[in-house]
Amino acid sequence: MEQADSSRRSSRHQPNSLPVLAILAKSVGELACKEKEVYSPIFKRWHPLAAGVAVATLHVCYGNELKQFIKGIQELTPDAVHVLRAADKLEKDLVQIAVEDSVDSDDGGKGIIREMPPYEAETAMADLVRGWLKTRVDMLKDWVDRNLQQEVWNPRANKDNFAPSVVEVLRMVDETLDAFFQLPIPMHPALLPDLMTGLDKCLLHYISKAKSGCGSRSAYIPTLPALTRCTIGSTFAWKKKEKLQASKNRKSQVGTMNGENSLGISQLCVRMNTLQHIRVELEVLEKRVITHLRNAESAQPDDITNGIGKKFELSPAACVEAIQQLSEATAYKVVFHDLSHVLWEGLYVGEPSSARIEPVLKELEQNLELISETVHSRVRTRVITDIMRASFDGFLMVLLAGGPSRSFSKQDSQIIEDDFSSLKDLYWSNGDGLPDDLIDKCSKTARDILPLFQSETESLIERFRRMMLESYGPAAKARLPLPATSAQWNPNEPNTLLRVLCYRNDDAASKFLKKTYNLPKKL
Repeated sequence: MEQADSSRRSSRHQPNSLPVLAILAKSVGELACKEKEVYSPIFKRWHPLAAGVAVATLHVCYGNELKQFIKGIQELTPDAVHVLRAADKLEKDLVQIAVEDSVDSDDGGKGIIREMPPYEAETAMADLVRGWLKTRVDMLKDWVDRNLQQEVWNPRANKDNFAPSVVEVLRMVDETLDAFFQLPIPMHPALLPDLMTGLDKCLLHYISKAKSGCGSRSAYIPTLPALTRCTIGSTFAWKKKEKLQASKNRKSQVGTMNGENSLGISQLCVRMNTLQHIRVELEVLEKRVITHLRNAESAQPDDITNGIGKKFELSPAACVEAIQQLSEATAYKVVFHDLSHVLWEGLYVGEPSSARIEPVLKELEQNLELISETVHSRVRTRVITDIMRASFDGFLMVLLAGGPSRSFSKQDSQIIEDDFSSLKDLYWSNGDGLPDDLIDKCSKTARDILPLFQSETESLIERFRRMMLESYGPAAKARLPLPATSAQWNPNEPNTLLRVLCYRNDDAASKFLKKTYNLPKKL
């Protein structure tokens, strides 16, 4: 040991020399082999476990040196890895000699092995790597925050219309994976799940920030006004004050988002494109991880075929969910916020025949063109489908909850049918738009409800009474309670029927509503 220690000290001053403890480990291993081959066969005459005693002694001597070294390690360095790997190899070699020497002993060599306290070099190395991983992941998280603070979601930032910040973040993820697999360690497969979990959380943080503050479907839908009844023969028009108040109320319902510029339709499309880009790139990164594993020195076939710990577990699903949320938010923002002046404040206000759907279709088409040009092709159908759903919801809300500025006669039903057909045709686009079956599926509720506007008032009243009896029992015979307002329109639901009656412009409906509920003519 002293001779070996002396030789490793002299090597310190040689260029490109290995760390001294790595050299010492190699020298001790050579000494142990010589001991086993040359001296132990002779010493066995006097001691049955001569080789075992020799290697146990060498193990303790080197272990004392190693213990001091490990205490002084602060971070993962090439020297630290060299020493720990050399120590791990030395320990395995010494234990193997001791076991082979003790194969015929009564305890199978257990006594000698107990005199060789483990170096735990692999554990120390794993701890250092975990520290390295944490540092890299923390750096990446800070990088995500810094990039997002500067992000403006500009659709003209690049030809693919996704955020520059995501390019930088994904580059950092890729570089971190490369750096991990370049570490000269034998435990890549074992520690890879820790790295993937850390990277996954960083990406999840980015995804969460990318969708935050953009609202949701419910954020853009105005509160339903209280039930009123129309005045026969009158033409309704909101006063300027009423319009301003309604606009103010609607803005308060939408709430404060994270900056108006970041919530333009183009910017929302960029956010969706960015999330779609992450989805695609994660698949590429996962394939690259498998390639790295195949080249790792200690990888076993199971490490490659077993998918656990080699994939991003949370981020792909989070991207899908965030795209869905942003798509719905975009759709309901377009219909209920951006087009509110032509839909909510324009369609069928006053005389239905003079306030039809053409202005809505014109502005809706402009928005659809902008979205089609900006949003990723893999996301486009989803967004346009959500806009279609939102526009059908908006159309029904105008008919069933449009406030005191609207009333419909039975003769207006054809206008309503024709306008809804035009709205559907916008999405069909002469066969170049959405599929027929998808349009039919999304328009089913409206198609079920529109026939109510053709029905005779007496028929609607009788149907309403029958439904109320079915819903509320015999108590409804004496006095009909006011049915609860439902968030879902349905021709077989009392609230929907009552709303058709409230907007029915004729004597029968007016008398029934006055007698039954004493509803006000104006709010």
